[in-house]
Amino acid sequence: MDLENLRFPIGRLSIPKEIKQKDIAQWITVIEKFPQKLELLIAKLNTTQLDTPYRENGWTIRQVIHHCYDSHHNSYTRYKWSLTEDSPIIKVYLEKDWAVLHDSISAPISLSISGLKALHAKWVYLLKGLCEADFERCFIHPSNNEKVTLKKNTCIYAWHCQHHFAHIEQLIIRKNWR
Repeated sequence: MDLENLRFPIGRLSIPKEIKQKDIAQWITVIEKFPQKLELLIAKLNTTQLDTPYRENGWTIRQVIHHCYDSHHNSYTRYKWSLTEDSPIIKVYLEKDWAVLHDSISAPISLSISGLKALHAKWVYLLKGLCEADFERCFIHPSNNEKVTLKKNTCIYAWHCQHHFAHIEQLIIRKNWR
């Protein structure tokens, strides 16, 4: 498998030019189901398997799981800021640096799985309560001053769930760990 396919097993992020309510509903469903699907996927993995990188020079499964919690927690906060402030400039977090912190490389994955379950339940509750105008609200990403609407961010995070799920799933398949 080539590096591009290992890095982007479901392809690179593609955001529709026109985002419809049905798209948002589908993305919310992906976000809603992610923690349980992830938990089932990794349920039988042992410590050695959890500490295996999904590709050469990539993160371990453990790091990917902890990254998902960290990233999704940051995203949830961005929704809250966008809904309560006028186009806030968000704080960027250095995901590569977070991924090598002690908790990301050695903490039990149950901490992030439990966190993802609670976070996603609350996040989805928030998302399902938003109206069309709410999804037009945005935040500004300081790295390029891009305005990111909440509908676009919902697409990004549905993709993010599927992207990292596929990293782990493809490694399990390649290693025949089923």
